[in-house]
Amino acid sequence: MNDPLRRQARIFMVDDEPANLKLLGKMLGSRNYEHLVAIQDPRQVLDRYAVERPDLILLDINMPHLDGYQVMAQLKALNDPLLPPIVILTAQHGRETLLKALAAGARDFIGKPFDMAELLMRVNNLLDAHLAHRMLHDQKGLLEEMVRSRTEELNQTRLQVVRRLGRAAEYRDNETGYHIVRMSEYSALLARHLGWSDAAGDLMLNASPMHDIGKIGIPDAVLLKPGRLDADETAIIRTHPEIGASILAGDDSELLRLARSIALTHHEKWDGSGYPAGLAGLAIPQAGRIVAVADVFDALTSRRPYKKAWAVGEAVSHVLDNAGRHFDPEVVRCFEQQLPQILAIRDQHQEPHD
Repeated sequence: MNDPLRRQARIFMVDDEPANLKLLGKMLGSRNYEHLVAIQDPRQVLDRYAVERPDLILLDINMPHLDGYQVMAQLKALNDPLLPPIVILTAQHGRETLLKALAAGARDFIGKPFDMAELLMRVNNLLDAHLAHRMLHDQKGLLEEMVRSRTEELNQTRLQVVRRLGRAAEYRDNETGYHIVRMSEYSALLARHLGWSDAAGDLMLNASPMHDIGKIGIPDAVLLKPGRLDADETAIIRTHPEIGASILAGDDSELLRLARSIALTHHEKWDGSGYPAGLAGLAIPQAGRIVAVADVFDALTSRRPYKKAWAVGEAVSHVLDNAGRHFDPEVVRCFEQQLPQILAIRDQHQEPHD
């Protein structure tokens, strides 16, 4: 450890005898230690510690009000990962005293009367070790922050890609993009009121826009057909959940795992008559059951080139009437309870032509 860094270290000198504090100050000052804090009353140590954060503590054992052992107990209770080394100042050299002090947290001893060469050597060695430890701790914190920042950057990049994928699917289906905004907010609202955590609700908000990503793989002749689909065309359109799941497969992030589950299951029905797997009841992941309600309600109340928008009351009645058939009854109850908030979201994100 270089001398300038060592000289910048802050050293607490705790002793009830002014003469001892003065002597310590002179000895350390002779080696250009610049930040010496003399504390005569041991009751002040904890408060001063919180403000000034020393790099080394020279601590007398026998003092009024609080002895050295009690001061060490107070400092140990702070659970400070960078607690500085404590050097005991004592005229007692008995084995029992030394073991008790070590057990209490002392790192070294300096006998009274002070030997200047011994004092400076012990102070130098302990400061070097502590300052090196602090540098490693700071470096570790810096590296952790860099990793956290990079991880957040990657998450944001992934999120942007995900959102653009969702928009790409909607544009292929002659959508404006408002549909996925509304239905994703409906889905997140329902999820949170069904007991999902805030973090999980955020995942729902960002994963649900990819529910129809598989439509990217559907031919235009089928996807954009203005009239009713025939049996073959219906079979083709019903492949989009599996196409979407395939597109989103292979990533281990929570976001894309949830998006894949939603893409694959949001057309399943509570009574087992949905597709692609004919899942029923609780066999359908809850995320898929939530998005099914949000997606159908918003689709019904939205105008499209091939259909008129349903009145809100008609769409609400459709959702309620299909509880236990198309939709999970629990999700429908939540939908009904949160209807004012859902309609507020709908009003907030109206399409320009509505």
